[in-house]
Amino acid sequence: MADELSGKIVLITGGSAGIGRAAARLFSDAGASVVLAARGVERGLQAERELRAAGGDVLFLQTDVSQPEQVQSLIAQIVERFGRLDCAFNNAAVLSKLARTGDFSEVDFDTEVSFNLKSVWLCMKYELEQMQKQEPRGGAIVNTSSVNGLGGARYAALYSMSKAGILALTKSAAQEYAVDNIRVNALVAGGFDTEMLQNAISQAVGGDQVKVEETIKGYAARIPAGRIGKPEEAAQAALWLCGDASSYVTGQSLIVDGGLTSWAR
Repeated sequence: MADELSGKIVLITGGSAGIGRAAARLFSDAGASVVLAARGVERGLQAERELRAAGGDVLFLQTDVSQPEQVQSLIAQIVERFGRLDCAFNNAAVLSKLARTGDFSEVDFDTEVSFNLKSVWLCMKYELEQMQKQEPRGGAIVNTSSVNGLGGARYAALYSMSKAGILALTKSAAQEYAVDNIRVNALVAGGFDTEMLQNAISQAVGGDQVKVEETIKGYAARIPAGRIGKPEEAAQAALWLCGDASSYVTGQSLIVDGGLTSWAR
């Protein structure tokens, strides 16, 4: 439905690329006012310009969501501009390094936790605070996890750990805040055609472009759907979880992976 989020105020972190960028377009098309938060100014402003040119009510705010004062400021700016926050898609993430579990450093561990797990908790902390005190009270939060967080992945232990932590955060908050009319769900993403996936594969094969293409083909062959997902397909799931059609859904880990993990569920 074209106007399913008409009049809603939506925050999308990591909104300048990949799934976040696709979600920004879908949420905007659904009638929402969209706030994009990302660290990169140039890409963020470009996304803002493109979405505004398409008729969207879009605002880019540069934010490092691993920094508490910046997240607090982000929510305050949204409320100052729009008066409330109805939906939040906590999607920002990094995949900084691939290595065997014992070969990561403490700095690697702290970086992964800060950008991929602490950041989601910080966003939830201030989003939940705002959603509880606004009138009418309530809202919907969607946190991006990964199929890697369901059972781990070779050479990506820290990324997998952080994505598993997101699932626990999501399920805990869902139980705590349902009484406040706040729904909290997780999008468990499989492989999607994003810059992050390309970079991860390139890092794994030493930057050899031929091997990158071969690896992508091999990965796609493992997926029952027979292909890598489009970012819009993940974004559609986030849109549904934020909309009224999912009004009785909270604490859900919605797996969108073309069937990749269906054998193990």
